[in-house]
Amino acid sequence: MVEEVQKHSVHTLVFRSLKRTHDMFVADNAKPIPLDEESHKVKMAVKLRTEYGSVLHMPTLKENLREKGGPNTGDPYGHKQYSGNQGQELEYLITGTHPYPPGPGVALTADTKVQRMPSESAAQSLAVALPASQSRLDANRTAAGVGDIYRHAGISERSQPPGMSVAMVEAGGNKNSALMAKKAPTMPKPQWHPPWKLYRIWDLASGKLKLSLTGHISTVRGVIVSARSPYLFSCGEDKQVKCWDLEYNKVIRHYHGHLSAVYGLDLHPTIDVLVTCSRDSTARIWDVRTKASVHTLSGHTNAVATVKCQAAEPQIITGSHDTTIRLWDLVAGKTRVTLTNHKKSVRAVVLHPRHYTFASGSPDNIKQWKFPDGNFIQNLSGHNAIINTLAVNSDGVLVSGADNGTMHLWDWRTGYNFQRVHAAVQPGSLDSESGIFACVFDQSESRLLTAEADKTIKVYKEDDTATEETHPVSWKPEIIKRKRF
Repeated sequence: MVEEVQKHSVHTLVFRSLKRTHDMFVADNAKPIPLDEESHKVKMAVKLRTEYGSVLHMPTLKENLREKGGPNTGDPYGHKQYSGNQGQELEYLITGTHPYPPGPGVALTADTKVQRMPSESAAQSLAVALPASQSRLDANRTAAGVGDIYRHAGISERSQPPGMSVAMVEAGGNKNSALMAKKAPTMPKPQWHPPWKLYRIWDLASGKLKLSLTGHISTVRGVIVSARSPYLFSCGEDKQVKCWDLEYNKVIRHYHGHLSAVYGLDLHPTIDVLVTCSRDSTARIWDVRTKASVHTLSGHTNAVATVKCQAAEPQIITGSHDTTIRLWDLVAGKTRVTLTNHKKSVRAVVLHPRHYTFASGSPDNIKQWKFPDGNFIQNLSGHNAIINTLAVNSDGVLVSGADNGTMHLWDWRTGYNFQRVHAAVQPGSLDSESGIFACVFDQSESRLLTAEADKTIKVYKEDDTATEETHPVSWKPEIIKRKRF
């Protein structure tokens, strides 16, 4: 026998649904837990000591706030405070009467300068709140008027040499430096470099061919000739790394191990070691003679686009599409330093031939670094393109070549961009084929060779007829706004 289903009115069903909904959401599990006052005090005390410990001994002056407590009252976290007279307003701690800009990087002009002076009551409160300085003791002063504060507050600044911007606050006989806005540094005058001009174009299609080395089955991404043996090394998108004997013009060794396209390679200058980098996010160290893989340098999270070797530490430097640069320990095969300052892919790295420095190229800017720890030196901004290649000579000429066919020449020491060149496209080529893939100086460092997308190799040299009088440096001592990152 089928039981009859009890029928309910619509009102009852709606009421039950509302009750179930209420029971479901009555407990707010996302509600934050109540604040523990004691734990909060401990946390804030630790933060105060850690971040503001060096200035806690200085007077605590609050803007537009009446201090009702007596002198030397304590804050809720147990730190000593100085306050002025009861019932008086404290506005600003006066460290000098000089105007100052409203923010970092803002030039000081009549429109932007800020120069606030305290009220009479605030000046008197400040004079009473601060411990008596030696100058006040000598003058037997226990209080000061606004005029006296104006005259004497900037003495420590005026006693400094011109250009100094650190005011000394005398408190209890100890001089503590109160950091103020420092004078922005100016760019030193760059060294004069003659302009470079196009000297010759080698057309690979119509030029006289001497020799072709065939063996790669895909795009060749890098070649390097050994200075210690008659060997040429090549790598390509077919995952292969080959060693060619230039006396017999044939492949004598293969280096197997990369799981994807090999983007670059370099030879160690003093030992028989080859380093390659790949789209598989690794760089590999090979023994040239035995073909053995000595180390696999893992750590990058995207394709490794460039690798460089040097005899000094760190001996290996890599740049990656993960926007980082890594300095490697060759013996241990591990990262020594990771530089994360770039915001976009790092496709090019170049080492200065004389200085213990290097540069890295990215679409955001070019950055200079100092070995061995990768300390940041300066940004070279202005080449707003995908930078594929960098080259530098002993005279301090840095060249950056980009995907859009532009080439910028910089003074290495100052970062001054003294020339910009847009490569001429070979007749019959498309405008889109004006990219610069690679550039390098020859052994004399007086010629610059570029490999470009229009299937040509171009040679540039300095203009012998140019002088500093005919081609002056259009240099102005501009204020540099250097960023740390």
